[in-house]
Amino acid sequence: MTVELRVLEPGRWDRWYGELERAFGGAQESPEERSLWHDLTECERSLAAWDGDELVGTTGAFSFRLSVPGGSLVPTAGVTCVGVRSTHRRRGVLTAMMRRQLDDVRRWGEPLAVLTASEPPIYGRFGYGLATERLRMEIDSARVRLTAPTGTDEIRLRLVPPRAAIAACEAVYARRVAGRPGMLARQPGWERLPLLDPPSERRGAGEVGCVLAERNGEVVGFARFAVKSDWDEAGPKGSVLVRDVEALDPAGYAALWRHLFEVDLTSTVIASNRPVDDPLLHLVSDVRRCRLRVRDGMFVRLVDVGAALAARTYAAPVDVVLEVEDTFCPWNEGRWRLSGDQKGATCERTTDSADLVLSARELAGGYLGGFGLTALAGAGRIRELRPGALAEAATAFGHPVAPWLPHGF
Repeated sequence: MTVELRVLEPGRWDRWYGELERAFGGAQESPEERSLWHDLTECERSLAAWDGDELVGTTGAFSFRLSVPGGSLVPTAGVTCVGVRSTHRRRGVLTAMMRRQLDDVRRWGEPLAVLTASEPPIYGRFGYGLATERLRMEIDSARVRLTAPTGTDEIRLRLVPPRAAIAACEAVYARRVAGRPGMLARQPGWERLPLLDPPSERRGAGEVGCVLAERNGEVVGFARFAVKSDWDEAGPKGSVLVRDVEALDPAGYAALWRHLFEVDLTSTVIASNRPVDDPLLHLVSDVRRCRLRVRDGMFVRLVDVGAALAARTYAAPVDVVLEVEDTFCPWNEGRWRLSGDQKGATCERTTDSADLVLSARELAGGYLGGFGLTALAGAGRIRELRPGALAEAATAFGHPVAPWLPHGF
């Protein structure tokens, strides 16, 4: 079998996307969803795998800017639309696409690649490491109460059609990005993503609504949510399905959550993607009745180790030599001296003796500060050669705010 990889021709987008839908079970998306992904697809950054005249594999890469510790927005390839036809699996098609794609990302000068995984075990062999987590909460809002901070009662809440509120919501979101690693600075066109609300995806819920939090006429936060009605012999027991909650200060944040807790005819609030250090956990009266569950979020790949490590800042002074193992991107292999602090960093090639030995996957896992290097070392995935180097690096790589990806791509 000879499979040829070609850059996606715009005129073949429908066939390319249809092949992706086939790879994910064959269900076709709504016209609204297809229109959005058609407009967002960067064909010149997308690949199609051809076996003769059969299209058997797909992948793409969005042009993103990712927030990293220190607040910098780093050019990043958002890997997406990865699929291989069932007749061509386990024949090297995926490996060939990943190989070509990472070569392209390097050529484009983007230090990072990121993705969300339908099956997490797939991407570790290509150097992607789990870097963020997502928290699911199913809150018994009939029993759990909120302790609101001072100023919450001064917040005015206003229900607004989601499309009418998009500019105000995007302005709040944009101000939040630099403060939390893992968030994506939304490029033009991506403001349409939170508005997707096809009836086929509602699963019994109503249309998505939006509430704005305002102080003195200025929007300081927003929440998007839907309500799913349910009744039994005792009465209403509906659910509030939370899409997004963002606010610029604690009072606005508490006011929005209080509103979500108090929607009429509901007794449950379900939020499926929140940061693991969500301040809400410290506002609720009973965290046990919030039914918390953590799962994987975003996977990161350091395409250029030196540029990626120099792009972020470090929580404490650090000067360590990292010996990086990276068979899939061999240009990263070897020893790198990382020197930095809270003001900035450098990371350059060196012949000095190594302090720590780790693979590109482990380096990616700790890159955004969400997973401690000490834990990775405890799992045998990082080796310390200089006593004290692990503690030094682990402290420096940490970050006071947990990384989080607020939406998929």
